[in-house]
Amino acid sequence: MGTPDSGGGPARAPARRRGHRRRAVLAVVLVAGYVALAVAVLTGSPLVALDLAALRWEPAARWPQLEPLLSSWVLLGQRLVCLLVIGGWLAVRFARDRDPRPLLVVAATTLLLNATVGAAKTAFGRLGPLQLGEGAVLPGAAEVFTDGMVFPSGHAANAVAMWGMVAYLGARYRRAAPVLVALVALGVGATTVYLGTHWISDVLAGWIAGALVLLALPAVSSLADRVGRRRPGRARVGAGSAGPVRGRLSPSPSGAWARDAA
Repeated sequence: MGTPDSGGGPARAPARRRGHRRRAVLAVVLVAGYVALAVAVLTGSPLVALDLAALRWEPAARWPQLEPLLSSWVLLGQRLVCLLVIGGWLAVRFARDRDPRPLLVVAATTLLLNATVGAAKTAFGRLGPLQLGEGAVLPGAAEVFTDGMVFPSGHAANAVAMWGMVAYLGARYRRAAPVLVALVALGVGATTVYLGTHWISDVLAGWIAGALVLLALPAVSSLADRVGRRRPGRARVGAGSAGPVRGRLSPSPSGAWARDAA
């Protein structure tokens, strides 16, 4: 794990402050984009016209041979599937390290994702193409404040937040991981439009919602650190160590432990 100074000493403070500022600026930009999308959907802006144009284009009818593949691919944005895969990986990691903090991060992130995306879905009550049926191609068909649950796209948000969390917790391939997460998120979002389960604006909002959850990961990791410090005698294999080290936690409040190689 390294010495206390190496994890979060005074020399790292300016870097942490810069990181906080960057995340704050990015959060403001994302929230502004989220609000702009919501207003665009509620006011029937040209973005809604784009939603309808994409549906009328009928990508599934143009490339029907892709449907079996994409119906499986979209499962990468299904929360239960994500949790099963991530849970299996973390179970192996916990058996090795006896460190509960990654599990705490997953639990807290999942709760945050459920709360934020679920609240927005309920508030907007937007109907998707499948619910509207043949009337979905009519002007003004993307109804809101009903019993719909498509804005923002949960699949798009899950793909960003859940797989981004995997990259955060165990980025052995630190350069490739963000690219892979972006490709998965883009593919899942586009697939929901292909399958007719979401409008384009739902997907855009879902990507932003997932990114906002990702921005909260350092704070979630810090909380996991505080909870983990209450466990005396915890065994963990430090990076580069030859065996278990008893009761030694990462001193970094930003969750540097989370980026150890998986």
